[in-house]
Amino acid sequence: MSSDDRSKRHGRPGGTAPGASAIPELTDPRAMRALAHPIRLALLEALSEAGQLTATAAAEVVGESPSTCSFHLRQLAKYGLVEEAGGGRGRERPWRRADVGFRFTDVHDDPATAEAAAGLDRVLRARYVQNMQAGMEARRGLPREWREATGASQFLLFVTPQELRELDDELTALLLRYQDRVRDPALRPEGSRRIEALLVAYPQER
Repeated sequence: MSSDDRSKRHGRPGGTAPGASAIPELTDPRAMRALAHPIRLALLEALSEAGQLTATAAAEVVGESPSTCSFHLRQLAKYGLVEEAGGGRGRERPWRRADVGFRFTDVHDDPATAEAAAGLDRVLRARYVQNMQAGMEARRGLPREWREATGASQFLLFVTPQELRELDDELTALLLRYQDRVRDPALRPEGSRRIEALLVAYPQER
């Protein structure tokens, strides 16, 4: 099953849920290798939260220097993942995400593309686990209404590949209803907060 956050989507080839066509698919191994970098992933997350950031402002969020953030933002722009928002000069130019997220799969006939996708997948999975552990610990300090609404669910399924794809499409379609709020902070209702939702499906061997 694919995995979605703000909104990354990866893990399987072909097929898209309703609305998923708005999320571009990474097929260039150079773009995948460029993205498999913790600072660049942090910058994408920061832009998802803020909508627009200059390299100077991004530096305060991700804990890197403005020059480092400027370099990585230009690299992300090279592969169409971010774009200039207009106005400003140099490190004071505002940047924004070009799309609400990206999709990719590690299933490719070309070995170089498959390896690049597998590398990006490993980096993202490590980041997901790190974020989840930190978020679940921080959850204990949230107001009761958020503690009741957040948490984890686990299910054991016996399904065919087709059934799993259909389930993935259905769940993804539900999550994509909120994708416009990633691009436009003005659409976020009062009282909302950034939530990462992970959809992960894997064969359980015993």
